[in-house]
Amino acid sequence: MRARPGKDRKAVVGRLRIGDHWNAITIIALSQSNPLKAIAEFVENSIDARARNVSITRGREHGHHYLAIRDDGEGVPRDTDGKPDFRYVATHIGDSIKRRLRAEGAAGLQGEFGIGLLSFWTVGEVLTMTSTDNEQRAWQMTMCKGDPAYAVAPKRSLFEDRGTELHIAPLLDGVKALSGEKIQWYLASELRDRMRESGVRVTVVDRVARKQYTVEPRKYAGQLLHQLPPLRARLGDVYAELYLNPAADTNRVGLFRRGTRVLEDLAQLEDFARPPWTTGCLQGHLDAPFVNLTPGTRSGLILDDAYGAFRDACQPLEAELVAIIDAQRRAEEEQASRELLRTIQRAFREALLALPPEEYDWFDIQVRSQRAQPPRSTSRTAAPDQAASPRCPASANRRPGARRSGSSSSSPALCSVCRSRRRRARCRSVHAASSGRCPAIDRAAASRSRSSSSGRCSRAAAHSSVQPTRS
Repeated sequence: MRARPGKDRKAVVGRLRIGDHWNAITIIALSQSNPLKAIAEFVENSIDARARNVSITRGREHGHHYLAIRDDGEGVPRDTDGKPDFRYVATHIGDSIKRRLRAEGAAGLQGEFGIGLLSFWTVGEVLTMTSTDNEQRAWQMTMCKGDPAYAVAPKRSLFEDRGTELHIAPLLDGVKALSGEKIQWYLASELRDRMRESGVRVTVVDRVARKQYTVEPRKYAGQLLHQLPPLRARLGDVYAELYLNPAADTNRVGLFRRGTRVLEDLAQLEDFARPPWTTGCLQGHLDAPFVNLTPGTRSGLILDDAYGAFRDACQPLEAELVAIIDAQRRAEEEQASRELLRTIQRAFREALLALPPEEYDWFDIQVRSQRAQPPRSTSRTAAPDQAASPRCPASANRRPGARRSGSSSSSPALCSVCRSRRRRARCRSVHAASSGRCPAIDRAAASRSRSSSSGRCSRAAAHSSVQPTRS
């Protein structure tokens, strides 16, 4: 220790050190609690190695479940002898070689902490890592959970392809239930943009269920929002891909960092637990490449200056999205009102067709289909009670000499509301003001009178036609 220069001469300074290295490694290895996130870490290592094809196999052998990840990338970096440098991988935990390569100008590398390989502790008991040297001979490194030792040895095989293979067995009890379909859906969302940008093809082979899946980058549903305000922060730009949908609990906006998902729902952050992120009307994600992640879980943000820059850059976008969602809701309410009105009108039309017209003729509603009218009698003889009844004021206003179609010239002219359902609105007030009897009632009485008289005449004619024959 040395004295710190300043006003306080008694203060001393020093360097932090790890008292128990193995305890620190154990804490780091167990900090990743999500086995699916650990599998995504392995696939990202293959993408960083510029692999074009990645195969994930879930199976069972020798009575134990296993998980294997194989790629055709560049493999483990070689040492001076041209062999895979497994020693550097095992002895430089927390010192990622990818960080140094990115500082030298390498692009498209995601790893930076050097602890991703230790995530196998949350998946299985033993990790076997295989890679080839410059002469295409295979070498493998074995690591066990809870054991600080590692072993590197050549692998006996006739031919070995380039690339790297991870074999984890036996799996933990909680990981055995992870089906190939669930792994596929998780990777499709977790590595969506990384897979699209790199063009890698990821396949999941589930030998237990005897199925095979191809991981396709997730496609969002809804209407893509164009012409959104640019998100420019002092540390970089934020990429936004948002889609407008009807409100649903499954609609969320995620947070990505360089193509890898960090948060499934942006509203989990306290500063974003407000509209428009909580409305359930948006799908998509925001990608902020400059935010800092928690190294252990890689599923959380450090609330530092980079986070503050990201939060401030999203404020103009929030105001624009709130206006778009309000306009969408107003349009949906208007559409719902129109559909409700059409439903009510259709119900009234169907009801009027089933009701007796003579009892419900005061409804002033137009129907699309007319009822079939019963045929009216063409007899020229008017009943005495019909002739004595006062004429309807509406028919009295008709021009002299005008004849109704389908009616006799000798029959009194009656208004249309009494004979049919036409022009009901015009005659309704006239009938209400009429002091006499309604012609419809008189017409019904006349019809009954004619029916009874015609029946008597028919019986009399039949009786007169049959005369007894005189001898």
